[in-house]
Amino acid sequence: MGRNKFSQKEVDEIGILLKKKNAGNRLQQKEIRHILRTKYEFNISDFNEPGKAFGYEELQEAVKRRAIYILDDATITDMKAKRERDKQRDAERETAEAIEKGEQTDWKKAMKEWEEWQSNNPD
Repeated sequence: MGRNKFSQKEVDEIGILLKKKNAGNRLQQKEIRHILRTKYEFNISDFNEPGKAFGYEELQEAVKRRAIYILDDATITDMKAKRERDKQRDAERETAEAIEKGEQTDWKKAMKEWEEWQSNNPD
């Protein structure tokens, strides 16, 4: 699931992309859906009715029914920063668990060992 809270500017940009998506060919639609997911964390499937196209009008309807909330820019910026910190923390935890289980190499430790070896074994 993606976000359901956006700034007005983001909703306007998403609306433009949805108009382009519905007017585009399959490849263009795929590219626009990718942009929506990666740049805006906007997943059409979170808001549409299955089997129905999702475009600008459906976006506006989702805002009206409060499936999508419009918040001020500062709140959205803070929210994005928190999401990024949470993603980084989760990734670090997953890496630490994988290293502990022996599923992954601790590349930082390996790099430090390599640098020590290199400094002790000059050419």
